[in-house]
Amino acid sequence: MQVAVLTFDGFNELDSFIAAALLNRLKHKGWAAHITSPSEVVTSMNGVTIQRQRPLEFAREADAVLIGSGIKTREIAADPHMMARIRLDPTSQLIGAQCSGTLLLAKLGLIGNLPACTDLTTKPWVVEAGVTVLDTPFVAHGNVATAGGCLASQYLATWMIARRASLADAEDAIRYVAPVGEKDAYVARALAAVAPFLPVATPMAA
Repeated sequence: MQVAVLTFDGFNELDSFIAAALLNRLKHKGWAAHITSPSEVVTSMNGVTIQRQRPLEFAREADAVLIGSGIKTREIAADPHMMARIRLDPTSQLIGAQCSGTLLLAKLGLIGNLPACTDLTTKPWVVEAGVTVLDTPFVAHGNVATAGGCLASQYLATWMIARRASLADAEDAIRYVAPVGEKDAYVARALAAVAPFLPVATPMAA
C-alpha cells in the first residue's frame, strides 16, 4: 500500500507528519506513506524545510492520496499548471483531504455537490467553490474523505487503514500514539468518527 501525502510550500506540519507517521505504523504490512511535493524542497508555514520523498506525479500511481493544508493553498488552487499535475482517480484510489486540502479537491471536481469538511479559515473559500461544509470533523463518500481541523489527520489515517487493512490495525495505530492513560478514549473517538463511513464488510482483523 503506497500512499502519497501531498505537501506543498507553506504546508501545515501537523497535517502531513501526523498522517504519514500513523500510516507508516503498517510498514510491517508493506505500507509506506511518502511526503509528495512539486519541488525537491518545501518549507512549512512555520519555517521547517524538508526534502520530498516523491515527486507530485507519484500521486497518479499511489494506492491512496492524502492532501494536507497550508497557507498557500489558495494560490495552488488558482494555478492551472500546478493543478494539472495533480491527477487522481477515486474509482481506484482512496483520497483524503484535510482543511484547505478540501479546496483542492473541490477545484479538481472530486467533491461535486456532496458535503465536505474543512477548517474554519478555509470554509468561506470552499463554500465559494460550491461545496456545503459540515460542522463535523470527518466525512467520507465512497473513496473520498475530508476532515476539518489540524488534529483531524488522525481520522483520515484511521479511515484509510480501516479501509485497506482492518479495524484492528486502525485501532492499533491510534492506540500506539495516544497519550498514556487516555488510550481507550482516543481509540473510541477515532473509531466513532470513521465507523459510519466504512463498508459493512470492513475486516476486523488483517
